[in-house]
Amino acid sequence: MTASNEYAKVGEFKPMDLLAAAAAREVRDGDVVFAGTGLPMLAITLAQNEHAPNAACIYEAGSIDGRPIDLPTSVGDARCAYQAAKAGGLFETFYGQLHAGYVDLGFLGGAEIDKYGSLNTTYVGTHANPKQRFTGSGGNADILSFARRTVLIMVQEKRRFSERLEYVTSPGWMVRNWPNPEYVPKKEVYGKYCYGGPTACITDMAIFRFDENGIMYLDTVHPGFSAEDVKKNVDFDLDISRCRGETLPPTYKQLEILYNVVDPEGIFLP
Repeated sequence: MTASNEYAKVGEFKPMDLLAAAAAREVRDGDVVFAGTGLPMLAITLAQNEHAPNAACIYEAGSIDGRPIDLPTSVGDARCAYQAAKAGGLFETFYGQLHAGYVDLGFLGGAEIDKYGSLNTTYVGTHANPKQRFTGSGGNADILSFARRTVLIMVQEKRRFSERLEYVTSPGWMVRNWPNPEYVPKKEVYGKYCYGGPTACITDMAIFRFDENGIMYLDTVHPGFSAEDVKKNVDFDLDISRCRGETLPPTYKQLEILYNVVDPEGIFLP
């Protein structure tokens, strides 16, 4: 494999490679990034080893700007704290960093998402009689509320991209200003505490972004899919007119970094 900046051809990379490269491109040099286990770890570490060497990673279990030799298996892995600026705890990462407005970028996932980028990680059904319970908020609501930019990582299914969430765990760009049930811009409700919101959603089929009104639109489709394929897997009216074409594949250099530097043990890469 040639470690060049040429893009790999279809068949020379796996879906996870494409997602990791796409997520890494959302990281800017100098960003303070709040990352979770799995794909976000691959993304931030790839970015640090390529175009964003000054990006600092915060793991919610307590490590700040660690530079582990080996890829941690979770945010609670002791390896996260290697060469860290600080090894604290939840209070330090959430209240000392995130709530204080220092986090530039957060990575999040969810069970359901709506067109405004709001997430459901709590349940489907009713509160008294849920059909299925999920993990709950954890830090999900905090990150989507207080990070300046948030990249959402989802599985592309029609039931997950909902016209109306059964429960709003984490607010996107539009929220209900209770007791008024109508949606209003989050800025109107949060005021000076509205630091930002979702900027992109990366799935196994496409990349979505949000327009000036906070509404999701299709940005690019992954190789092998069409805009119509994606639209069939969304339960709301999706704007596909702004689609710029195919998502850029990973470069040969990115593949070499991913497999030889970031995750040579195959912890998250297939």
